[in-house]
Amino acid sequence: MNVIRVLLHIPSPALRAGVRALLLSDKAIRVVNDSLDEESNAEVVIASVGEGGEGGKESVGILFLGEEPVNVEEMRRAGRAWGVLPAEASAEELIAAVHAIAQGLVVGTPVLLFPSESGTVERGLLTERETEVLELLAKGLANKQIAAALGISEHTVKFHVSSLYAKLNVTNRAEAVREGLRGGWIAL
Repeated sequence: MNVIRVLLHIPSPALRAGVRALLLSDKAIRVVNDSLDEESNAEVVIASVGEGGEGGKESVGILFLGEEPVNVEEMRRAGRAWGVLPAEASAEELIAAVHAIAQGLVVGTPVLLFPSESGTVERGLLTERETEVLELLAKGLANKQIAAALGISEHTVKFHVSSLYAKLNVTNRAEAVREGLRGGWIAL
């Protein structure tokens, strides 16, 4: 079993102790220390929103804890796996996020991943309908099921899937979902 080394960069001793305790329930996760140290070789850093963690090695994924959204475009440009969860996330959510980030994915709650003053989600180069199709692809639905769920024709679904492939530079559904997760257009 591969062990995921996690570094905690959380200024609050109480929150840091709580996160450490939650992570101890997973045998595949090991907290390496509580300070930013290049020698720790951590795969994932857990940091409070606004407390840094943006620096360091690009190969290190980062999970932010807090109620403030992070700059999605900045994180995309950094080219690393990342996520953002509320500080009151459950043990299951926290552990799942660490595993996903260690695999190179983007994770988090949509309101923190895609903040918007108008209440609509800003998704970048994908249209709203393409994002809906991508979310349903991620759930494993077939074209006919996607068409029924969205109230559109199966031909229109095929058009959107083809457009997704071109925009994400992929050749199949699994790659589209992977790129959607990595790019932050969809969330786990």
